[in-house]
Amino acid sequence: MRIIPILLLILLHPYLSIAQKNGLNLIPKPNKVVYGEGTFQIPADIALFTTVDFVEATALLTAYPQLKTAPVEILKKITKKHQHGLRILPAEPVDKIAPNAYRLQVDESGILIKANDQKAMLAGMYTFIQLGLLQDDPLTLPQLTIDDSPRFGYRGLHLDVSRHFMPLSFIKKYIDLMAIYKFNQFHWHLTDGAGWRLEIKKYPELTHTAAWRTHRNWKDWMANGRQYTVQGTPNASGGYYTQEQAMDIVRYAATKGINVIPEIEMPGHSEEVLAVYPHLACSEKPYTQGEFCIGNEETFTFMKNVLDEVLTIFPSEYIHIGGDEAEKKHWKTCKKCQALKEAKGFKDEEELQSYAIQQMDEYLQSKGRKLIGWDEILEGGLTKGATVMSWRGEEGGIKAAQMGHNVIMTPGSHLYFDSYQTDPRTQPEAIGGYLTIDKVYSYNPVPKELDEDKAKHILGAQANLWTEYMPTYQHVEYMAFPRALALAEVNWTNQESRNWMDFKERLQHHYKLLQQLDVNYYRPSYHVTSEISFNKEKQSNTVDLHSEQLVPNIFYTTDGTEPTSSATPFTNPIEFTTTAIIKAASFIDSARVSPVEEIKLDIHKAIGKKVFYNNNWEGYPAQREFTLTNGETGGLSYQDGQWQGFTKDFDAYIDFERREEINTVSMRFMQIPGPGVFFPGEYLVLLSDNGKNYRKVGSITNLEDSENPNLKFKTFTVTLDKPQMARYVKVVATNVNKGFLFADEIVVY
Repeated sequence: MRIIPILLLILLHPYLSIAQKNGLNLIPKPNKVVYGEGTFQIPADIALFTTVDFVEATALLTAYPQLKTAPVEILKKITKKHQHGLRILPAEPVDKIAPNAYRLQVDESGILIKANDQKAMLAGMYTFIQLGLLQDDPLTLPQLTIDDSPRFGYRGLHLDVSRHFMPLSFIKKYIDLMAIYKFNQFHWHLTDGAGWRLEIKKYPELTHTAAWRTHRNWKDWMANGRQYTVQGTPNASGGYYTQEQAMDIVRYAATKGINVIPEIEMPGHSEEVLAVYPHLACSEKPYTQGEFCIGNEETFTFMKNVLDEVLTIFPSEYIHIGGDEAEKKHWKTCKKCQALKEAKGFKDEEELQSYAIQQMDEYLQSKGRKLIGWDEILEGGLTKGATVMSWRGEEGGIKAAQMGHNVIMTPGSHLYFDSYQTDPRTQPEAIGGYLTIDKVYSYNPVPKELDEDKAKHILGAQANLWTEYMPTYQHVEYMAFPRALALAEVNWTNQESRNWMDFKERLQHHYKLLQQLDVNYYRPSYHVTSEISFNKEKQSNTVDLHSEQLVPNIFYTTDGTEPTSSATPFTNPIEFTTTAIIKAASFIDSARVSPVEEIKLDIHKAIGKKVFYNNNWEGYPAQREFTLTNGETGGLSYQDGQWQGFTKDFDAYIDFERREEINTVSMRFMQIPGPGVFFPGEYLVLLSDNGKNYRKVGSITNLEDSENPNLKFKTFTVTLDKPQMARYVKVVATNVNKGFLFADEIVVY
């Protein structure tokens, strides 16, 4: 018997019932909580004590709702009269609090927060603040003791302000939200081909021209010449931060325990620089390339001069220089680059890139700083001390850690928040990909491949927000939250203490908090999704229905009618041994609050038969030759293991091992043009008795628009005029757009 979902949550997770009772729904989850008896009522004008060490931290108390404190009393010596009230005090040896930990205690004497240093104290302060924000009555707190410390020292969020400039006020709001959820590193992506965003006094053209473009929207700009323009012209769109504004952000972030890491892109992604200083390009002409000329010594003079000013603004130990996606074709034909290559004895252009990275690395180290770059900086070798951000999967991070380099994990599969977070057909256009909050939460930054002595090089994880398709700060919020909360717990809470259903329950309380903070977060969808598993032995499909609601209220039919609140309520997975069509939707009382989802279950003749490929899959093998006849259809992402990818024409056949009656042959394909996934141009079905001589029995020409950016699915079905007997069924689908074809099942009746 299936227990109803809310009861199941409580039975499986005793923590939830305690948390519910005490009003404790913190994210990230503290690593140790001991509950006392009763509550503490915060009195009006509660006495506030601290020491000189933590005076600045007390300023954060203004974020605690309804809290009024007496003027802070700075203690030189702690006596018995300081045993009540709100106390923010340094840890003592007798407390046995680890160097990076804090203790928050609420009892009849009041509130006591202890830590050894400012960073740990700020974490404790934000736990206290979040407690207040989550309470129905923030002046009534459960009695408890929290002993807590982070799993990782690096807990990062990134923001790209090159593709779309973001106002200074939002940068501060972004930092505020980061602080509440215990992020401590703000990676500020300030320069890229779409615009230079930081004042550099030695090179005024960077902000006079390279910070401004002809179109506000990045996509429009990309499609219409990619031109920069001069500040002050009527159509100029963009912006930049003055050095004083950037320093203000640094100071502001520091008060909240957050370090600001600037990213200044080099040697690639520099079209905007070379448009205004073309002598630094191999061609010496604007609008011809995005990579600096590595053979030109002036390139390094420019980079070092820029970094000198950056270092005066940003005290961060780490400086990010990008180092990714440099197109090397210009270096191959550049006399200066080739001369340098020959003089240094380099084998290829990868070593030219490595040379440029190492020059910057050595320069930063000479200034007492450390370089961070994307994982391409591994190509050609790194100097000791460089840190790698692993974005192209985990492979670069694993390699770097094994070489003894520190690593920040930021793989696109789990931490690129520019990906769609739910069904792309229901969302504003994004760059592609599919990353749900539960997938973010499932991430463990320490790969299994690393031994313990190498795993210590994993500093933590970071999510990236590239803003090509986020033209406003409200859209940034929509893509960042609540996924950032899942990453906050990944980075802070011990792996063994994390549980998705526990997190999901606590998350419900943070929607109210985000509303109070005026965050345009993504709301959980009522749309019905399905999970289908096929049992080969029983030849049956088992269907589970979900939505993003904590406790979905789904009704369904199997007779072809539209579901209403009088239809069958979904409580248990449903098993079908024949072909069927399910129609399902979510309801609040009698009102339908989602579209009707139609789910087709095929128990067809080709299930379990072997597929032979004339053109093999590429890059996306799924379950290899067992994918297209395994009885299971693909979901919303071509990375889910059910979609098989092809870069040539799809050309494959099924051997039934005996003649079978064939009535229809269907295949479903996906289209999402952003990452280059298209429907076939033509779909053909052929039959044969001997596997050599095939006869065409039908074809379909695709008429769908390949320019429409939205995710689409289309089932191509050839229905024979009359049944035919055949042993072999061959399907050909032409790849007219020269991108990827993704197919999930050959269905034969």
